Amino acid sequence: MEIINNPNKGTWSDILKRPTQTLDAIEGIVGEVFQEVISNGDAAIQKYTAKFDDVTLESALVSDTETKAAINQVSEPLKKAIIQAKENIEAFHAAQKTEPVRVETTPGVSCWQEKRPIEKVGLYIPGGTAPLFSTVLMLAIPAKLAGCKEIVLCSPPNKKGNLAPEILFTAQLCGVTKIIKVGGIQAIAGMTFGTKTIPQVYKIFGPGNQFVTVAKQLATKYGVAIDMPAGPSELLVVADDSADPAYVASDLLSQAEHGMDSQVILVSNSKALIEKVSDEIASQISVLPRKAIAEKAINNSKLIFVGDDATALEMINEYGPEHFIICTKNEGFYVSGIMNAGSVFIGNYTPESAGDYASGTNHTLPTNGFTKAYSGVNLDSFMKQMTFQKISEKGLKAIGKTIENMAEAEGLQAHKNAVSIRLKDLK
Repeated sequence: MEIINNPNKGTWSDILKRPTQTLDAIEGIVGEVFQEVISNGDAAIQKYTAKFDDVTLESALVSDTETKAAINQVSEPLKKAIIQAKENIEAFHAAQKTEPVRVETTPGVSCWQEKRPIEKVGLYIPGGTAPLFSTVLMLAIPAKLAGCKEIVLCSPPNKKGNLAPEILFTAQLCGVTKIIKVGGIQAIAGMTFGTKTIPQVYKIFGPGNQFVTVAKQLATKYGVAIDMPAGPSELLVVADDSADPAYVASDLLSQAEHGMDSQVILVSNSKALIEKVSDEIASQISVLPRKAIAEKAINNSKLIFVGDDATALEMINEYGPEHFIICTKNEGFYVSGIMNAGSVFIGNYTPESAGDYASGTNHTLPTNGFTKAYSGVNLDSFMKQMTFQKISEKGLKAIGKTIENMAEAEGLQAHKNAVSIRLKDLK
């Protein structure tokens, strides 16, 4: 990892740049796939699954027989782990339920807000080198709690044309209504437009590579909502001499192994800690099964020395990390001062892996600096907030003149008349 000492603020944007391709390099192929799916439906899905995933499927729909067989392949210890994680995630997300908000703004004018579930949602679950069954928990659990009627899951098949047994076990455990063996751009296109096999949905959730991220953004042009722009994983750790270098290195590597385009950053006011972490990374990475992937990500990553906490916090807020770990004596300063982060992990015994799997918080988070404007997935992500109002005769008399005056000032006579005709009857 590159070590940078006290970088000038004017260089921060270059130093903190993500290792992502430009949209121009990706949008062409995404648009091409979308147009073919619009024209040819399942045939286009099958074509691109063969092209990108190197497998030809007779049917992309997962059958009950496949699901039952997969469940038997998952070990009992892993089933117990998934069930415990499910319970924690359910507890945290169920606590996010809120009661309707009711206010009488003026005597006789009642306004209230209630939440309704999004009826049809699509969940994208990354596969490939690391099938993320944990993401099924993070998306299907709040979808079920919210009351979504259709929960469609898409995930890329392996070379044998199957999904990981862990994905299928978790999906049936969490109430997914349909499972499709399709990934990448074609999965997002399928859920956007609908095919004979893939239902059209109203909102698409889930992380993915840069192609999936751009595909989700393109889906919004066709009237389908998305949770957020969520691309390659990233982690920033702030640490001082109170941190354990081995712990810090393990956290950095835990995200580096996600993919070659992942990025991890350490910000510290201790040059000694930076050196120790660098040595630990070299030691720990050598025995990782995904060493080659982690090494590529580490090449995108940095160890940054800064002189004080205030500068460090300013830099961190400028970067806006997906995951943010705080391992400093002055942790309260960072906890109260962080404005732009997807999920925050505090203390030497709070690894980012806890949030990825089982503590209860959601791991589907904005990346690439979108934490400045987006939240991570939560229960409300699967719901719409609707407002209601009921006005009595007394209420309309109280605010009628106000409405008339405002409508007339805007030159909208029909708006005024809709009130005036009622007020005449109430005299």
